[in-house]
Amino acid sequence: MVRTRFAPSPTGYLHIGGARTALFSWAYARKMGGEFILRIEDTDQERSTQASEQAILDGLAWLGIDWDEGPYYQMKRMDRYQAVVDQLLEEGKAYYCYASKEELEAMREAQKARGEKPRYDGRWRPEAGKVLPTPPAGSIPVIRFKTPLQGEVTFNDMIKGSITVANAELDDLVIVRGDGIPTYNFGVVVDDWDMAISHVIRGDDHVNNTPRQINILLALGAPIPTYAHVPMILGQDGERLSKRHGAVSVLQYRDEGFLPEALLNYLARLGWGHGDEEIFDLKQFVEWFDVSHASHSAARFDASKLTWLNQHYLKEADDVRLAELVRPFLAAQDINTTGGPAGVANLSALVGLVKERTSSIVELADAVHIYFRQTLPAVAELQARLSRDALPAFEKLQADLATVAWEAPAIGQLIKETAKAFNLKMGQIGMPLRLILFGTAQTPSIDQTLFLLGRAETLRRFQAAWPHALAAVV
Repeated sequence: MVRTRFAPSPTGYLHIGGARTALFSWAYARKMGGEFILRIEDTDQERSTQASEQAILDGLAWLGIDWDEGPYYQMKRMDRYQAVVDQLLEEGKAYYCYASKEELEAMREAQKARGEKPRYDGRWRPEAGKVLPTPPAGSIPVIRFKTPLQGEVTFNDMIKGSITVANAELDDLVIVRGDGIPTYNFGVVVDDWDMAISHVIRGDDHVNNTPRQINILLALGAPIPTYAHVPMILGQDGERLSKRHGAVSVLQYRDEGFLPEALLNYLARLGWGHGDEEIFDLKQFVEWFDVSHASHSAARFDASKLTWLNQHYLKEADDVRLAELVRPFLAAQDINTTGGPAGVANLSALVGLVKERTSSIVELADAVHIYFRQTLPAVAELQARLSRDALPAFEKLQADLATVAWEAPAIGQLIKETAKAFNLKMGQIGMPLRLILFGTAQTPSIDQTLFLLGRAETLRRFQAAWPHALAAVV
């Protein structure tokens, strides 16, 4: 059975790169009818936090990436790691190293001075006929893996193809630190073995770790997973993706008003594609996905493309769902959407009216804000839009709005007839009317806008703003 995993470290948020890795691993398991495992690699006790772990879990949940097993925690598996280390020590495949930090630093500096690649020189590696020094009193050793001195490691990467690394290029890596905590390269090997991971899909910053991990698996007699290393994500300037490019927490995209389906669609297209298809849902992605078709080159993050996708999904989204997403943003502005002014239509109808003009939930909230809180227009804009000659028309319109059938077509017809009766253009009525009622000249169609605002609130606003308007132009 295909079994993939996502194994984040809870030392920070779930970022774009991690989310894409999770998505690809999840999609491959779903495509192949396999299982997706979540593992929390929390051995960095100084930097791991409960808040980071929760942010990762919340980010995956928001994206809709579910898992079949887990989350497993490395710190709860210490006994298992110790058992495997004991096995390697007993079989002579690992050894204690007492070299101090100062010794190792001096060793590397000497190697650099000779023009050599800095690496552990094997001074505590036991060999036939070799006499090891007496361990320094009070020193705490690490445990190193005994890397084969001869031969090479070859693996067939699903994306990069065949990769071969000579063992002579690898030194004896530390597998257990002095505090007894396993290092990444050891913990991940034991975990993948115990959890029967068949395919490891991860970022290509791990390519150099793979030969080391394969050597440990071979020493344990464990099966070798199939590896797929996905190229990294760069900013538009070609530099490694960072916060200034938008490499923020996945949850920040949620908080900025992006829809999860938009971000998922965008992540899927970062380094993978299906012909010229740009827009597709998660179900279609799983059907099409083949990790071997991932790009060999780095992907570039384009915030404008993500915004364009979000705009598309907003237009397609159900208005009731959007209303629920907008509600917290309005509540943050102390706007109560459960009641609102008398006659204000339900929030989903308002959202449906304005969503075509927005590209995020934040913009959507800003667009419907005007229906729940009246703002008096700027005097300068009133003077630019409202002429003295039009004042009688607005006084007549205000009176007629009290009796017209409250339906969008009837409201629209009334405004047209008023303009015609007073020999005015529609712009001379529509723009000032928007300013008077909403404080802005930019709203959707005026007939639909007033219909959703409601008769009572329309008249209340007219009466409240009319003295202000008169003062501005008289």
